[in-house]
Amino acid sequence: MSIFLAASAVHLPDLISDLGLILITAAIAVLLFKMLKQPLVLGYLVAGFLAGNKFDLFPTVRDMHSVEVWAEIGVIFLLFSLGLEFSFKKLMKVGGTASITALTQIIAMVAIGFFVGQLMNWNKMNSIFLGVILSISSTTIILKTFDELGVKTQKFAGNVIGTLIVQDIVAILMMVLLSTIAVSQQFSGMELFFSVLKLIFFLTIWFVVGIFFIPTLLQKAKHLLTDEMMLIISLALCLLMVIFAANVGFSPALGAFIMGSIIAETTQAEHIEHLVKPVKDLFGAVFFVSVGMLINPDTLVEYALPVAILTLVVIFGQSISSTIGSLLSGQPLKQSIQAGMSLSQIGEFSFIIATLGTTLKVTNDFLYPIVVAVSAITTFTTPFMVKYAVPFSDFLERKLPKRWVKRIKLYSSNTEEIKSESNWRIVLRSYLTQVIIHSIIIIAIILLSSNYLLPLVQDSKSGNVIAALITVIILSPFLWALSLRRVAVKQVQILMEEKKHQGPIIMLVFFRIALTLFYIGFVLNTFFSAGIAFIAFLVAVSAYIIFPKKLHAIYQKIETHFMSNLNNREIKKENKRQNTLSPWDGHMTEFQIAHESNLAGKTLQELAIREQFGINIASIKRGDIMINIPTRTERIFPGDEISVIGTDDQVKDFKVFLDKNEIDIPETVEETDIILQKLELKNRVCIGKTIRESGIREKTHGIIVGVERNGKRILNPESHLVLEDSDILWIAGEKKKIANFMKA
Repeated sequence: MSIFLAASAVHLPDLISDLGLILITAAIAVLLFKMLKQPLVLGYLVAGFLAGNKFDLFPTVRDMHSVEVWAEIGVIFLLFSLGLEFSFKKLMKVGGTASITALTQIIAMVAIGFFVGQLMNWNKMNSIFLGVILSISSTTIILKTFDELGVKTQKFAGNVIGTLIVQDIVAILMMVLLSTIAVSQQFSGMELFFSVLKLIFFLTIWFVVGIFFIPTLLQKAKHLLTDEMMLIISLALCLLMVIFAANVGFSPALGAFIMGSIIAETTQAEHIEHLVKPVKDLFGAVFFVSVGMLINPDTLVEYALPVAILTLVVIFGQSISSTIGSLLSGQPLKQSIQAGMSLSQIGEFSFIIATLGTTLKVTNDFLYPIVVAVSAITTFTTPFMVKYAVPFSDFLERKLPKRWVKRIKLYSSNTEEIKSESNWRIVLRSYLTQVIIHSIIIIAIILLSSNYLLPLVQDSKSGNVIAALITVIILSPFLWALSLRRVAVKQVQILMEEKKHQGPIIMLVFFRIALTLFYIGFVLNTFFSAGIAFIAFLVAVSAYIIFPKKLHAIYQKIETHFMSNLNNREIKKENKRQNTLSPWDGHMTEFQIAHESNLAGKTLQELAIREQFGINIASIKRGDIMINIPTRTERIFPGDEISVIGTDDQVKDFKVFLDKNEIDIPETVEETDIILQKLELKNRVCIGKTIRESGIREKTHGIIVGVERNGKRILNPESHLVLEDSDILWIAGEKKKIANFMKA
């Protein structure tokens, strides 16, 4: 009895009990919302409302401060995960269509939101935050809706996804600007300008340094890293960047987003995203629950009219502004309306920006629950907006004046001509990029050297000389690149053929050289007095002139390493895409067997996949075991990842079959050693034998997935097909064994 009493007296920290309450409430709420086929985010909001101190019928959270800390961690991991899906290179590829659509929408909605806030007699800070909150659509809600309605492959969806990418990066920028405005409590144009410059400076440095080192680190340590170690390293890198961002005055969420976007360029990005997802889901749930805790029913009743007004502003304002932006970018009327109506909601980023206002204590308490209410309503309306976009566009096209419709079509068809770039534009953009990036790198090295290197050595006799020498040596390849590296060579040659262009081109070259000399003088003046700095300047310039080839070689090595890290992921994907039966339609596609699949336990012979769909299974990955070219007696087990070969139509039919048997597409697939190899049969001993009699399967540990004969192609041929002279075979199998077979 005494033992029981002693045990019952143990005090459980509020942090644990509060977290348990949050997760239990969230679990019940999301299960109900899943059954009702509603977004889980709404379930988290309801759970937060029930667990908060505004609702007394259920147990409530005791320590809100701890919940706020958990919620901040949730924002960090949400932004980190978003960065993993983002990739700066995606932003470069979305093109003018998405950029024009997003910027038109954002500018229009910020202005409309601010104006509506002023009409409702809100103060300027509330109105500014409201405008920004209403300008960002919800990536989570849109992608979920596209999946449910099966429209993700339609053309307008690509424009919408590109627009969301641009919106995300602009939202990050606006968060920085809002923080600056909130701290200074004034709208100084110069202060905002310097904030943008500071942001560009640190973004460039973080991105360049991150791409140079992090992919190399992950690649070198790949054979040592287990899933557990990979997860820990990824989260450590995320939090390291969060600390850097906070120390230089930026939002921690910005640091998380940047590190995610850096890791997104590595070949392990998909795997890391898969590992981080449970962590993101856990802390993300806590964040959304904490948002729900701030819902005050009394406030919602009091501000029911603003909620209704802002809901209409979001639905109609987002739809119309996005449609206009899409039309301006040259998209047809139907696709523009589809894109516009798809973007008519607010979501997770709006919560984060509203949280920022609350944290900085610059917005009133009523803004947060109003934003949550508007988001909840527009979440319900989004599927209907997407679904009825096409009927509405058809209706509008019939009702609009014919000359308007004709002009829109003409404008859309002529946009390609507008998008063409002149040689001067290419040259100026290349030179500007060259100057900005290298200037930022040079300034960053000088600042690091003067603030960290110089204090370490300045007490020694030759400390300044040592610091200056190290700094100049490190800077030398970047100084060479800034002044003499050739860019846009083809366009420059074309322009130099005309005399009127020669002067401006030469001036651009001289400007780069002059800027380089300025940086050399600046760094030497930092370490020496004016007289000594001048002598050192002459020595540095002389060395710079004497060793141009050496500097070129060093810089080329640095640039090659950087570009290799930057492009490795794309090269890997491209190689995978090329692993097809070119010029055939066959290709490899991966699927995962769900744990509840009714196919599990059956052999390949029993499933008769090849006979039903005309496809071959090239490999089965089972945990750490890879089964290449499985036999007919091999069984399928839950969690197996299978790689199949077939045409688009065959794979599509196979996917329908898998869906009926509860199969899920994997989020990440390990690279296999299976290749597709072309082989000509001329003078081979297997001529005149059937495929089975030839023993090719046993010798290559592979399968013949294609035969080309007299211009005709047979995909996944039967094993009794007789091989003929001059047949061209396509073999899928292990790389080494196929290579040995071809040598024989």
